[in-house]
Amino acid sequence: MPTGFIDWDSIAPQQLSPGVRIRTPHGRNIMLSLVEIDAGCVVAAHSHPHEQAGMVLQGRMKLTIGGESRILETGAAYIVPPDVPHRAEAVDGPVRALDVFSPVREDYARGRNAYI
Repeated sequence: MPTGFIDWDSIAPQQLSPGVRIRTPHGRNIMLSLVEIDAGCVVAAHSHPHEQAGMVLQGRMKLTIGGESRILETGAAYIVPPDVPHRAEAVDGPVRALDVFSPVREDYARGRNAYI
């Protein structure tokens, strides 16, 4: 995928699971993922070898990292270390979050998900 300015609307969403969509532009060493979770929907518990950081852009999200769960409000940020199980759930409405992965998730770059 070419790097430079990003037009989110020009990137076709990938569906991770029912009610969960991502758009994943990337460069050589880093990937962004705009995550949209519909009200009541869940990103199932999973882990991967990539480091992941993110921020809630809109809504409330229950995030579990390892054995700890918190309700995150708009503006809250998080870091998920490699190989640590984590799970996300929309609370009281839809959620938009921006995740950053390093290195690039090759599965997402190919339009699939190898870890959920």
